[in-house]
Amino acid sequence: MTDSPLLLSIAILGGTGKEGKGLAYRWARAGYHIHIGSRTPEKAETAAKELLLLLEGEADIEGLSNVEAATKADIIVLTVPYSAHKDTLEAVKDCVQGKLFIDVTVPLLPPKVATVQMPPAGSAAQEARQILGEGVQVCAAFQNISHELLLENGDVECDVLVTGTSKDARAETIKLVEAAGLTGWDAGPIENSVVAEGLTSVLIGINKKYGSTYAGIKITGAMNKSA
Repeated sequence: MTDSPLLLSIAILGGTGKEGKGLAYRWARAGYHIHIGSRTPEKAETAAKELLLLLEGEADIEGLSNVEAATKADIIVLTVPYSAHKDTLEAVKDCVQGKLFIDVTVPLLPPKVATVQMPPAGSAAQEARQILGEGVQVCAAFQNISHELLLENGDVECDVLVTGTSKDARAETIKLVEAAGLTGWDAGPIENSVVAEGLTSVLIGINKKYGSTYAGIKITGAMNKSA
């Protein structure tokens, strides 16, 4: 995979939501081609237009159906609510084979969203791996980042834990984390995604208790970030 963002495209499935828009904004600013995906293409087109206005037209963003976006893109990012997770994965399974697939989904089950509740597969990312199969490199990332911070222009003082099915896939995902202006950490195999996903419920509880909206995490004490 090339390092040049100008030659890569990213499909953000469920990209009409707040987290999806925030990531699209960051990556479009960094020079990636962005395909906003939605079950309703018209909603995706509206979201793409809104982002283009924010970026003053200086970006390559289009709105498509989830399947069209996943077919066209080099990298797939899933940002749907957990209630739509399985259906979306099954819909795009055939058109994401051989690609890097980054799952941002957290298995939140209202009304107890501040309580960690994991699915039978162990985590949403592990569920994605089961559905998509061995032909897809699956990573989990960005679960602990507030959309409010992503839609601002400055660096975000919140780290990103990246887990995934291979070291190479995690390295490629960390490049995208850095392109979005954040610090990413290789947090090991996909089985460890349960930690990052579970932290979201913990952070939601902290936000509620202490009156914040964007509590996050920071890794301290690591001596060699490049290792």
